[in-house]
Amino acid sequence: MMSRKRSRKHLDHTLALLADPYRFIGRQADEAGADILETRLLLRSTTCVRGSEAAELFYNPDSFKRAGAMPAPVRKTLLGEGGVQGLDGEAHRHRKALFMSLMAPDRVRELGRIFSEDWLRMTASWRGRDEIILYDELHPIFTEAVCAWAAVPLPPEDLRRRTSELRALFDAAGARGPRHLWSRWARWRVDHWLTDIVEAVREGRHAPPAGTPAYMISWWRDHVGDLLPAKIAAVELANILRPTVATSVYIVFVAHALHAEPHASERAAADPEYRRAFVQEVRRFYPFFPAVAARASRNFTWCHWRFPKNRRVLLDLYGTNHHGLTWGDPEQFRPARFLEGDPGPYAFIPQGGGGHLTGHRCPGEWIVIELMERAVCLLSAMRYEVPEQDLEIDFHRLPALPKSGFRIIKEGA
Repeated sequence: MMSRKRSRKHLDHTLALLADPYRFIGRQADEAGADILETRLLLRSTTCVRGSEAAELFYNPDSFKRAGAMPAPVRKTLLGEGGVQGLDGEAHRHRKALFMSLMAPDRVRELGRIFSEDWLRMTASWRGRDEIILYDELHPIFTEAVCAWAAVPLPPEDLRRRTSELRALFDAAGARGPRHLWSRWARWRVDHWLTDIVEAVREGRHAPPAGTPAYMISWWRDHVGDLLPAKIAAVELANILRPTVATSVYIVFVAHALHAEPHASERAAADPEYRRAFVQEVRRFYPFFPAVAARASRNFTWCHWRFPKNRRVLLDLYGTNHHGLTWGDPEQFRPARFLEGDPGPYAFIPQGGGGHLTGHRCPGEWIVIELMERAVCLLSAMRYEVPEQDLEIDFHRLPALPKSGFRIIKEGA
């Protein structure tokens, strides 16, 4: 059961959260001996929660809403304005149906196939080079693959520029100073690029195949029957491209886990069932997105804790995936735990919790799992060395990564 001891913090902890985005809530909660705590972030009272019980509450649409919950810096970089993440009620359910329609198993496998082909072609050029930083090299592979899959035109001469812009949406969004400003500028450029594509589809200047993201999003009508404004459609198209390119973070963690756990890596390459468990444990064990936000839609009390209407609440994703009451040995990398049973939709929440169809759990999970499973096989088949380097995870970075970016030397003629 969730701890009910209260912890009230009246100092503003925005800078502390930015300095340690994945572990701030968990450390404060551990210090208080509680899974619910109150603090101040961006000068606003904020309630932070962790654990499966809190996640189940957080994803209850009768208690929480998403509109206006995410801070403006996140909306203006990572998520964009007007996207599905900030919708509630019927508007959200209808928009979510758009994304679910793009996640048919055959379509997800097709993206995986394109990714594998691009991987093999691009990694062939790594032979004979000095050490490469895997994280950096993955971004153009994903950009080219997802644009081809989504039917988004990408001339070869634009690959480098569009890769840099899509990367900035997630890699620089949580930064401070010039890097954050670059993320905002990149958001403006990506939105304009994709708005032009949506308008080209509607004007007949670009004819993507039916069923592709560019087609479906351009012609999607909202819950009252109107075409999405072109700028909103562009944000949703970016919500396909940007998260796919961000899967590069998870692939680096796959490589890190394969290197750190050689016995598990051999089994993961050979056994499909264990490979899925290995990938799920990577998603649980390694940090990806630290927390998500909502606002209380009404006044209510839960676990003797008062939630005033419109109170911002943060659900600690990383802390919930490492909660000792659920996982027992959360700091141990143990893929077999996913062979022992389903942890449930509120205990395992690397990309949000609850159901996919109508809730706020990310529909792109199936894409991420497909690409990670393929990466296990591709990395296992590729001959490379991991030179001495600093492989400690930098939790102060957002997104977190090995401090070295994971450097490799590809073998072969």
